[in-house]
Amino acid sequence: MTDIDHAAPRRRLPVFTGILVLIALAILISLGTWQVERLHWKEGLIADIAARQAASPVPLADIEAMAAAGGDIEYRKVTASGRYINNKERHFFATWRGQTGYYIYTPLELADGRILFVNRGFVPYDNKEPETRMQGQLTDQQTVTGLAREKLPGKPSWVVPDNDVAKNIFYWKDLDVMAESVGLEKASVIPFFVDADSTLNPAGLPIGGVTQVDLPNDHLQYAFTWYGLAAVLLVVVAISWFRKGAKTPQQ
Repeated sequence: MTDIDHAAPRRRLPVFTGILVLIALAILISLGTWQVERLHWKEGLIADIAARQAASPVPLADIEAMAAAGGDIEYRKVTASGRYINNKERHFFATWRGQTGYYIYTPLELADGRILFVNRGFVPYDNKEPETRMQGQLTDQQTVTGLAREKLPGKPSWVVPDNDVAKNIFYWKDLDVMAESVGLEKASVIPFFVDADSTLNPAGLPIGGVTQVDLPNDHLQYAFTWYGLAAVLLVVVAISWFRKGAKTPQQ
């Protein structure tokens, strides 16, 4: 075997290593760039939601028209009037400011006979039953202002428990089942919810204004991580090549 045969693998190895380094760099930089794009998208989304919450409320009909056209109604301010059907309220298991309890979803019957489910707010665990908070069971004509919330297409995750309809405990907001469980026809129910604002109810229950907008925005941190890894890889490769070049080959 000649010296050329021995040298050939050594010449090919740096080329192969260089290709791997370039591929790794391309992946890391792509991931960093993707996170930057996600950052801009998330910042725009947060700003849009803030603008919706700060806007003046619009009539329910406007939100219905937007929903029918396929528009994004989430967190848009809306106002509606009607009579609460208190004996058909549904209870959604929730925590509020560290306290366990329920969000009270009460059907609001509109002037045209249709039904809008309103999340009136939070009650502590011991106040689940209406008899413990009768002052808050509003009667007569009421006007509610709040945020439109879209109907969920299905169970959010397999880790979420199934709704216990018999005990009137919902772990996810299944609008169709909420309506069906109290004898309301699906066709008469408006296909989204409204979260009531923080207007004080008699005796303080339910506690309104419980909508939680939690949009974590860690994309800048992730972008720095991927770009940092790319920079570290470049430094490691540069040091390695420098050290190899500094060595005097033995003839």
